[in-house]
Amino acid sequence: MIKVKKRRVLLLPGDGIGPEVIAEVKKVINWFNEKKSLDFEIDEDLVGGISFDKHGTPLTDEVFYKALESAVIMLGAVGGPKWDGVEFSKKPERALLKLRKELKLFANLRPAICFEQLVNASTLKPEIVSGLDILIVRELTGGVYFGEPRGIKPIENGERKGVNTHTYTSNEIIRVARVAFDLAKKRSNRVISCEKSNVMEAGQLWKEEVQSLHDKDYKDVELSHMLADNCAMQLVRNPKQFDVILTDNLFGDMLSDEASMLTGSLGLLPSASLGAKNKDGEMRAMYEPIHGSAPDIAGKGVANPIASILSFAMALRYSLDLDKEAEALEKAVQQALNDGLRTKDIMSDKMKEVSTSQMGDAIISKLQ
Repeated sequence: MIKVKKRRVLLLPGDGIGPEVIAEVKKVINWFNEKKSLDFEIDEDLVGGISFDKHGTPLTDEVFYKALESAVIMLGAVGGPKWDGVEFSKKPERALLKLRKELKLFANLRPAICFEQLVNASTLKPEIVSGLDILIVRELTGGVYFGEPRGIKPIENGERKGVNTHTYTSNEIIRVARVAFDLAKKRSNRVISCEKSNVMEAGQLWKEEVQSLHDKDYKDVELSHMLADNCAMQLVRNPKQFDVILTDNLFGDMLSDEASMLTGSLGLLPSASLGAKNKDGEMRAMYEPIHGSAPDIAGKGVANPIASILSFAMALRYSLDLDKEAEALEKAVQQALNDGLRTKDIMSDKMKEVSTSQMGDAIISKLQ
């Protein structure tokens, strides 16, 4: 069995703006190495479309084995219109799905926090989003994205049929529910579990297993259930009613993107994908901004690196047990925003517009 190296960080910048935002993360890691003697071992390689262009595959075996050895994988973004015509099995996004599946990264954490300085950047009224702090816990390796059978096949009358199977086992539900309940204990002690139990048997199983685990091991946590479509409505109606939202792969994908826009910009929000800890307390994890590759602004130096930098703060906290350093980095981001610095996506009147690298440098200067 390949052993995780505790301080190895694998940088996979990927496509579009990925290399630009990951470059700022690399600067932050180097600062911690130089100023705090943390001895992170940095490796960097190709993933996604850029890997397909060079190697004919979005994820080479060499890069996959590097990922197996790394405690932290920092991903930029993958994909773009350039690869729309590529065979489905070799599309850039397949690299991401393989890493999640093969590394058994089953719990995806997506915070949606509205920074006080950016309340007016949201499309919702300030009183609706001010003070917003939601954590979405999404199951990541099951459900319709991985279920079998799947595919496209010819049927009668010259038509074709596309099939994807939505399936969950009790264990898949219970292990991610534990993550949600444990995290809720460190927050406001409330979990809302979302599914479609009214029309889907897998949703009914989800609801039953979450309730059973709660009644057995987490009676001290407040649990409620909500249909996923109602949750989507409530997120824009009254988002501050939520603390931890627990949901499956498909609904988690949609609800977390919706929640992210409450904060004003996709460029602000990090995510963590966590595996199970082994007997030595080690786990594999991948961290990435929730934004895409944004090829329309790639190479222009205007991408917002905050989501990637905050993703590394999550890595410090969850993978490396460096809570103080994580808090310091998060505060540095807040202080840069307090100084009125804004990248193009969050620019507003009387603020100072800065480039991707200038924002990274400003955040590092606040760490000094």
